[in-house]
Amino acid sequence: MFGKRSLTEGSAATSTASSAIQVVVPAQPPAQPGKQAGRELTTLPANRPEQANDRRRRQNILASQQLIHGLLYERIDGTAAAALPREVLLQQVVELIGEIVVEQRLSLTGAEQMLLARAIVDDMVGLGPLEELLQDETVTDIMVNRPDQIYVERRGKLQLTEVRFRDRHHVMNVAQRIVTRIGRRIDETCPICDARLEDGSRVNIIAPPLALDGCTISIRKFAKKQITLDLMERQNNISPNMAKVLKIAAACRLNVVISGGTGSGKTTMLNAMSQLIDEGERVVTIEDAAELQLQQPHVVRLETRPANLEGQGEIVMRDLVKNALRMRPDRIICGEVRGSEAMDMLQAMNTGHDGSMCTLHANNPREAMSRLENMITMAVGNLPQKAIRTQIIGAVNLVIQVSRMRDGIRRVTHISEVVGLEGDVITMQDLFTFEYQGENRDGTLLGTFRSTNVRPFFSKRAAYFGLERALLAAVTE
Repeated sequence: MFGKRSLTEGSAATSTASSAIQVVVPAQPPAQPGKQAGRELTTLPANRPEQANDRRRRQNILASQQLIHGLLYERIDGTAAAALPREVLLQQVVELIGEIVVEQRLSLTGAEQMLLARAIVDDMVGLGPLEELLQDETVTDIMVNRPDQIYVERRGKLQLTEVRFRDRHHVMNVAQRIVTRIGRRIDETCPICDARLEDGSRVNIIAPPLALDGCTISIRKFAKKQITLDLMERQNNISPNMAKVLKIAAACRLNVVISGGTGSGKTTMLNAMSQLIDEGERVVTIEDAAELQLQQPHVVRLETRPANLEGQGEIVMRDLVKNALRMRPDRIICGEVRGSEAMDMLQAMNTGHDGSMCTLHANNPREAMSRLENMITMAVGNLPQKAIRTQIIGAVNLVIQVSRMRDGIRRVTHISEVVGLEGDVITMQDLFTFEYQGENRDGTLLGTFRSTNVRPFFSKRAAYFGLERALLAAVTE
């Protein structure tokens, strides 16, 4: 708690040793409130409930806020404050703001003082204006385009928020706070960075001079609720029969590629599929920024590393895939295949690591095969086309195509098998597809998950695991 302080002019008093707040009464009031010691001002959350016609009151609050900031930061020991638990720090800041309000005879209600205290604490030990969006469970993505333009995704739809940063410098400070926590950096010499928050949320940051309107931050929030195939079935992301087939595919240790566009739910599907892995298996995950949520006890998590200031020490995904083969994995799960590591991933799938999974960007299962072929060509340019395609059909068993549709709902639009090679062409067959049928008045799309009623190519493998009858029942409508 705060120590008692004397209000005698020119004297100074400090808090008790356990307090993070150092109380100092300046001999003279600051000439420019709000700008002492190079501190910048934190604005109140812009989405605070208030009447549209109460502009004068709002201006009064903002003016009081600037004065409070200037006086408050004079009395805070930042190092000690950062070491305190958040709630303890918030309580102390609230008390100090109350003292300043009384001293300066400001007209601020208790609720307004609490809002100001939370904004200050968020700026000190959190991510500033983004904290309230991170706490909002309806928000799945946060996109900072510039200091005064922050979008979020709710229920699959993008919305412009009223949350604001002070200026470009404020955004950059928050970005640097994010990356330094995991030992990375973001500046003019290294303006692109993938990172993650403490809760596992994925972050991409791109800074000036590449970002012309100031530092840009994109956050894919970590799902607190575990997503399973059963939950996806209840949410109408997949049909009951599709869920059964995917569970059988995991039990049969099929190699699975999850394909889709940006934000379509590839990682969510990968997490749901990974929950079907037996707990006795050794699993190695490889990602650019770790975000997979595997629940098995025997999991080794690997993450790439950027180059240092001298341009040395970079570890790319292909290096990790190669190393994973020496770690005696039962399955390898690659967060996203986007380059030459595709060759090593397919070799892993072909050399006894059945049940491995990865994701990639593609608009349909056929395009996913073309993307794999192009990525392998990047790795081994002199390999004949037929050899590449032979490698693909020997490695990949199933392609799951996910899509975020225009009503904001993510659906599995295709479950397709890689069957073989006819001449130089990879042959595939759909087991399930989503057929669009119209639109409700509320904008929700109508459609049906349909089985193609073909016998799965992996039915013999399912028979080996004693699951052929269940498989045939699931694909027959």
